[in-house]
Amino acid sequence: MKLEKLLTEIDYTLLQGDLNTDVVQIDYDSRKVINNSLFVCIVGANVDGHNFIDSVIDQGAKVIVVEKEVSYQSGITYIKVENSRIALALLSSAFFDYPSRKMTVIGITGTKGKTTTSYMLESILTKAHKKVGLIGTIGSIVNGVFHETKNTTPESFELQSLMYEMVENGCEYCVMEVSSQGLMLHRVAGIDFDYGIFTNLSPDHIGKNEHRDFNHYMSCKKMLFQMCKVGIFNKDDEHYLDMIDNAKCQILTYSIHQDSDLQGYDIHLSQGEGTLGVSFKTRGLINDTFETDIPGEFSVYNSLVAIMICQQLSIETPYIKQALKLVRVSGRVEIVPIHQPYTVIIDYAHNALSFDSILSTISAYHPHRLICVYGAGGKRDKKRRYDVGEVVAKYHAYSILTADNPRGESVHDICMDIVEGINRIGGDYTIIEDRKDAIHYALSIAQKDDVILCLGKGHETYQIIDKEPIPFSEKEIIKKYYNI
Repeated sequence: MKLEKLLTEIDYTLLQGDLNTDVVQIDYDSRKVINNSLFVCIVGANVDGHNFIDSVIDQGAKVIVVEKEVSYQSGITYIKVENSRIALALLSSAFFDYPSRKMTVIGITGTKGKTTTSYMLESILTKAHKKVGLIGTIGSIVNGVFHETKNTTPESFELQSLMYEMVENGCEYCVMEVSSQGLMLHRVAGIDFDYGIFTNLSPDHIGKNEHRDFNHYMSCKKMLFQMCKVGIFNKDDEHYLDMIDNAKCQILTYSIHQDSDLQGYDIHLSQGEGTLGVSFKTRGLINDTFETDIPGEFSVYNSLVAIMICQQLSIETPYIKQALKLVRVSGRVEIVPIHQPYTVIIDYAHNALSFDSILSTISAYHPHRLICVYGAGGKRDKKRRYDVGEVVAKYHAYSILTADNPRGESVHDICMDIVEGINRIGGDYTIIEDRKDAIHYALSIAQKDDVILCLGKGHETYQIIDKEPIPFSEKEIIKKYYNI
């Protein structure tokens, strides 16, 4: 593609060279540059792409996009922009011929619920015989084919490439999780969002190389609603009014506790053999009854989003009902089918907030005992360890403490930090450092109507003991225990 065409929607200054230059590839990673590449100099947390200009030119790059003053080499085209991350996103969109404009794009942001909501939507649309793509924490799906992705919201070039693949495969819809990092780092710049969804907001991702404080975290989330046509907001969240402030989209709301465009009510928890679910009624945009086999009140909130979007897309209600009843999300309150008189659940919960959410949810079903297998990440804030231990003790659950990505740190020391939190309230615990052994122990002591919660790993299929990940799947360990 000609450079001039790539720059159509970008404010730039031509410092040197020729806009008629052919570009065969866009790169921001110097290791991937080939002949006739365009290289965008990104300033990262640890690495500055401007320091690699000479090496990428040696590798064949013919166009360099910068946001700083640099020295020039003859025969190379230099483009100056104000923000190279935004430029990368817009260049990538142009390179793939603006794929987001060829689909209905639904973006979901919030602290919790993004993954489950996205899978609910993907399931309903697929059930309604629509071609759909999904991008999120677990990975991406294009017409039912799964791809691994590194981040919840991939870097803009990879994101546009995925969307291009969706278009090429005939996808009519793209459902994507939009992380605060993805918004802050402009990975979604240039995407034509038809719908933006706000699930909920609570402190998360605050610290070095993330968000400096909660207000910054919230302001990044709000960016989605300056980019989409229709915004769908959780009216029950305490930050609802903050989130709609300065929104540039049409505003629709959903709720359980107050009047809204779609309200859920008459909520009932349900239990079956190997299932924990919830049923509820709706009024407003749709007046009907729905159920899902994902437990808890938060599942009602996630379902309301999916129902509301599909109503906007004119998806027939029977498809919504069928898909919500059948949907399962890997590692998100996922019940492992073991055909025993007790329940085993794996979940991605890895901080005090998410621990509290799942423990309160499962406690509402009045299990005989709650048994929690969990640990805490190594090389991370110790306060998180105290807090998760305290939360588990608050719900009178039995803690089996073990490894969870220790990253070279002593598993025993991490567990003793968690014990400090448990002791704030008082509770029973056992330390079994090997996570497989810990899971086996939990299964060996299970009794009728117990619920075993394996927390922290969720969909992950690895364990980071030192620096490198090694294969580890809780689901497979549980299935093998029962010869399933």
